[in-house]
Amino acid sequence: MKRVAKMAWPYRALKAYIRFYHDKVCYRKTYVVDAENVPEWGTPLLIVSNHQNGSSDPLGIVMSFRDRKVNVITRADVFAIHPVANWFLRAIGLLPAFRINHEGEDALGNNAETFKVSEKALLDGETVVMYPEAGHQDKHWLGTFSYGYTRLAFEAAEMGNFEKEIFILPACNHYDDYFGIQNELMIRYGKPISLKPYYELYKTKPRTAQREVNKLVREQISSMMLDIRDLEHYDAVDFLRETYGLRYARRSGTDVRNLPEHLESDKKLVAAIAALPEQSREEILSDAEQLRLGVKKNFIRDSHFDKSPCLAGVCLRAVAALALFPLWVASLYPGIFMLAVAKYFSIGRMKDRMMESTFLVCLSILFWIPIFSILTFVLMGIFFSWIAAAAWVLLLPAIFIFAWCYARQVKRLGQDISWLLRKKSGDMSRLGKLRESMYSSLDSLLK
Repeated sequence: MKRVAKMAWPYRALKAYIRFYHDKVCYRKTYVVDAENVPEWGTPLLIVSNHQNGSSDPLGIVMSFRDRKVNVITRADVFAIHPVANWFLRAIGLLPAFRINHEGEDALGNNAETFKVSEKALLDGETVVMYPEAGHQDKHWLGTFSYGYTRLAFEAAEMGNFEKEIFILPACNHYDDYFGIQNELMIRYGKPISLKPYYELYKTKPRTAQREVNKLVREQISSMMLDIRDLEHYDAVDFLRETYGLRYARRSGTDVRNLPEHLESDKKLVAAIAALPEQSREEILSDAEQLRLGVKKNFIRDSHFDKSPCLAGVCLRAVAALALFPLWVASLYPGIFMLAVAKYFSIGRMKDRMMESTFLVCLSILFWIPIFSILTFVLMGIFFSWIAAAAWVLLLPAIFIFAWCYARQVKRLGQDISWLLRKKSGDMSRLGKLRESMYSSLDSLLK
């Protein structure tokens, strides 16, 4: 099988740099599950996945491959930032998708070029990635699929006179936390679906063929991911997953430190809650929502009800936090700028917090880190020492991790202090009894 889309050394070097920051700095751990399901080099392959976390989703898929260049169809507005950005994004395999809600109806005609390039890439045995939900979701749930991806795949087959076998590979992504860095990411690949058995049907009934393929793809993606369909009670269900879910998982022998294992337990728990009798489910979810709001209001963690932190330990951690505070202030450069940019554009301008990781992770890796590294290296070298400048650049990944982990630990310290101050209050007593009753009911109902 010939090697297609062979990666030139500049692309390999860029990908190695991105992989380091992606796998070691931005994420604490990454998992690629069932990679053996991915067809070999040279197979016309369209990867289709759920979409929940902006540009972090396609970046995760790209980083899951070491031996191939991946073409990703993504939102068109990022290509309009600057001609240099347009050239660079296309050079690394990104192609623009124009959407009626963003670029307008007149721009939809531009998708013809993107489809033509993608279809040619498939026929050449390359790998293309698409997200049929079009826009990303804001929670762990699967949205409505557009048929654009099935149209592209069948049109590619038609372009090649139906002589090549084209595959669609369902995939899913899952994060233990959508926001910030040093979280965990999982990419899972399903079973590839050949379009060849549907070629004859497509020739006479193209929409029917697309509909049947779409059903198979959607079923696989939904079965692999955490798909919470009760959006009315989403916050309560998700709160139970993150809190009672730990107890539920450990009871079945699940290693909660292993994200793929933990995901399977979470899926079972969500399905079990959905299958409860209506009255019991409503009572459980009502109690869960009260507990969630109470925990948030009092700035504590649900785990405090199981194990209260000791005063001596909290005092020691507070002293350590104060001692490290000057170092933390020094470590904020340039990360605080990147975080401010991420929040300004995602929350302030776009009103879409799920885009935060796009600016904090993706754009920082591609643009801000190289810019700040070069600028700081030159300035420190000129005004201080070239050795100090080189040391700063080499230590930058550790600086990022320290700054973020320090802030995270200070938040946990604040929650521990809040618990110690409130644990004997009537509000904590009420929440504790509510939690105990709810957990007892869940233990009984979910045996």
